[in-house]
Amino acid sequence: MSDLTHLETERDGPVLIIRLAHAEARNALTTEMRRSLQTVLRDIEEDRSIRSIYLCGKGESFCAGGDLNMLKLASAPWAVRRRFRHLNTVLLPLMTLDRPVVCGVQGYAVGGGMGLALTADVIVAAESAKFMAGFFRLGAVPDIMTMYTLPRLIGMARARNFLFGNQTMDARQAHDLGLAMEVVPDAELHDRGLALARKLAEGPAEVMGLAKQIMLRTFENGLDDMYLYEELGQAMAMSSAEFQEGLGAVVEKRKPDFVTAAANDPVSNGLPPSIQPPADKKGAAK
Repeated sequence: MSDLTHLETERDGPVLIIRLAHAEARNALTTEMRRSLQTVLRDIEEDRSIRSIYLCGKGESFCAGGDLNMLKLASAPWAVRRRFRHLNTVLLPLMTLDRPVVCGVQGYAVGGGMGLALTADVIVAAESAKFMAGFFRLGAVPDIMTMYTLPRLIGMARARNFLFGNQTMDARQAHDLGLAMEVVPDAELHDRGLALARKLAEGPAEVMGLAKQIMLRTFENGLDDMYLYEELGQAMAMSSAEFQEGLGAVVEKRKPDFVTAAANDPVSNGLPPSIQPPADKKGAAK
C-alpha cells in the first residue's frame, strides 16, 4: 500500500488505519484519493489479518467533500456518470466490508465527506466536528449515498429538514441523534477512535461483519426474508472459529482470543490445513 496519493495507511496490529491525507485541500475527494481508496479496499479484501478499519483525516478537517476544481472541469453528463461508477467501487465495498469500520471526524465533514463518514459502522466525533450537507448550495443532488444512509440513521423527517434546510450539525447534535457514538476532545480523537477499532478487532470481527451485511438489508426486506437471512447468517457464524472460541471462553470462564482463533483457522483464511501459514510463538499466523 505504498504507492498511494492523497491517502496514507498504517498498521496497528489487526487494525488498518486509513488516513485521508490532502490537508491543504481539507482532504477533498480528489480523483487520486478515490483511486487510492479503491486500491486499499481491494488489498483489505485479500488480507484477513486486518480485522477492523480506522478511517480518519489529516489536519483540521475530516473531508471537505468533492474537489471543486475537478467539478468545474468534469460536470458533463458522461464525465459525471463515469466518476460515479468509479465511486461505486469505493463506497459499496467500504459500507459492506465484512469487518467493522470506525470513523474519526474532526472539523468539517462536508457534502461527500459527510457521506463518506456515514458509510462507517461507528463514528467518533471530536468536539470541533461539524457535519454539513451543502449540496443544494451548489445546486447538486445529495450524493455519496447520503440519501440512502441519512434517512435510515436519523429518520426521513430529520433528514429532509437537515438537507433542505442546508443545516450544519455539530458534534453534540450528531451524538444526540445517534450519528456519533461519542464526542471527545480534539486532542483525544485519534487515540479514542483507534482504541475502539482495536476493541472491535479483538472481538469476533468477521461475525460482526456478517451481522452488518444482514442489517443493511433490513429496510428493503420483510420479516420472512430477514428471518431467513438471520437463519443462514447464524449457521455461518456458528460454524466459525470465532464462535468456537467465544463459546469455549464462556464455558471455561476465560477471556476469548478471537484474533488467534481466526488466524489459526484454515477455513477462514481460505487455505487447507496443509498450506496454512506457520504460527508464531503467540499462535498467530505470520
